[in-house]
Amino acid sequence: MLHVSMVGCGAIGRGVLELLKSDPDVVFDVVVVPEAQMDQARHDVSALAPHARVATCLSQADGRPDLLVECAGHHALEEHIVPALERGIACMVVSVGALSEPGLAERLEAAARRGGTQVQLLSGAIGAIDALAAARVGGLDSVVYTGRKPPGAWKDTPAEALFDLDALTESTVIFEGTAREAARLYPKNANVAATLSVAGLGLDHTQVKLLADPGVDENVHHVEARGAFGGFELTMRGKPLAANPKTSALTVFSVVRALGNRAHAMSI
Repeated sequence: MLHVSMVGCGAIGRGVLELLKSDPDVVFDVVVVPEAQMDQARHDVSALAPHARVATCLSQADGRPDLLVECAGHHALEEHIVPALERGIACMVVSVGALSEPGLAERLEAAARRGGTQVQLLSGAIGAIDALAAARVGGLDSVVYTGRKPPGAWKDTPAEALFDLDALTESTVIFEGTAREAARLYPKNANVAATLSVAGLGLDHTQVKLLADPGVDENVHHVEARGAFGGFELTMRGKPLAANPKTSALTVFSVVRALGNRAHAMSI
């Protein structure tokens, strides 16, 4: 049985709890949320993981879970993941886009080394991460990511100040540049670009184009990679989470799969 603590109980966290509530091999012990979200989190957790305690931090008194999974956003890595790694707690991270912050990836790795444990970056809304990471071994020349989402998915981002998103009638490029800049400007939308960068050429050498497209009702991810291994192209059309159109439902499924791989007798 895998004892799990989780940081975050928003759309992703609730989705994970819902899908795993009947899995006898995964038990949630603690769900960590900010003080302002405690009442709502207690209500949600009581229905989905009734044995879990809701807290504002993972304290020493909670013991050491087998795993801490982050589903809370970029701020949670410094506040919760780094200290947990230093305590020797293995961690899974959804908010890979946070690694665009200079030095954060190094701090995570150093904390994991000090704790004698490991931090796993989850694939989230994109596939072929195994193929891309394997291709890097042989030598990658280029990785280009194009993200296409409905205009509403870009609200509350810098695109809203540059374009009238509700009035768009055709596909519009809202950003073009490196993955590092994309992750900085669009942190809630560019985790895919950051994940591809970590697996491939890095944040400064992965090219990104982001589009607001009124002609789609899905989150469309296209990856093109070339190198000594040959080349591949991948297009994925992910349904957005009903509770958060900035996030693909596949992100939730990737967390559930990763936890299942840790807890079940067979993994893939």
